[in-house]
Amino acid sequence: MHTATNSYEYPDIDMETLAPDLSGTALPNPVGQGGQGLEKAAAITKVATPAPTQTKRQTTKSAPRRSATVPEKEHRVTAQPGFVLHSYPHKETSLIVDIFSRDHGRIALVAKGAKRPHSMLRGVLQTFQPLSVGWSGKAEVRTLVAAEWVGGLLPLEKSALLCGFYLNELLVKLLARDDPHPVLFNHYVAALNQLAHDEPAPIVLRKFELALMKETGVATDFTVCTSTGNVIDPQQHYVVDPESGPRIARAADRWPSVLGKTLLDMERQDYSDAVTQAQSKVLMRFLLAHQLGGMPLNTRQILIDLLQL
Repeated sequence: MHTATNSYEYPDIDMETLAPDLSGTALPNPVGQGGQGLEKAAAITKVATPAPTQTKRQTTKSAPRRSATVPEKEHRVTAQPGFVLHSYPHKETSLIVDIFSRDHGRIALVAKGAKRPHSMLRGVLQTFQPLSVGWSGKAEVRTLVAAEWVGGLLPLEKSALLCGFYLNELLVKLLARDDPHPVLFNHYVAALNQLAHDEPAPIVLRKFELALMKETGVATDFTVCTSTGNVIDPQQHYVVDPESGPRIARAADRWPSVLGKTLLDMERQDYSDAVTQAQSKVLMRFLLAHQLGGMPLNTRQILIDLLQL
């Protein structure tokens, strides 16, 4: 396995232990990572109104009071680690960029003038490259104010590039906006790093898919049977209810049946067994299809054709 030339500077990310996986969806353009948190700017200023002056015999009427103007608090974030997931044109010279940020989750930013020939943003807002991003505003679409390439990850090439787009598509379709997932962010960084170093794509994708479902709260503990309350038996066959978790398989079940060993292997991220690899692929495809509610994954068929995922 190759080693990246530059060390990746995301805090608290252990590339050896995080080994996440994803399985089939992608979009273009990542924004990087590297910074700290959000900087609260703009204090609320209260304008004092002069008190009416009084004399012994009469009170002079003061001018009509104006209500104090309280400016809205400006939401500004600086030096936030992030990746571009997807971007599309906005007006003549700008882009709307979908960013996956470490501490703020998935957000939409307008990159003003990014399509102009000499814009410094043109070469920066690329997918799968770690960025340090800053933005301002509190609307659904904020304004990008800074984006800097951080470096530290090898570029994705060939089939690894398609796998990266698959990961991005999963994040765009399954993550709500403004919902922070710092642990999932670390899994994403680890998955990109593993793909860039030619680790087996099916295993990387399976790990990320499960991490995504667990971090978003739609996958339960694969070590406990919900119908009995007992620990999963490696030799028993189970189905995984998308809403409640593993239960003992029945003859009438139309959901994919997997061995208990497969579920236990997935929990400990051990995909060395060929049976585990095959059964986990079918299981994750079923669970993702349920969560997507019929939405197709645009990169799925290409990945199936190229990698037999």
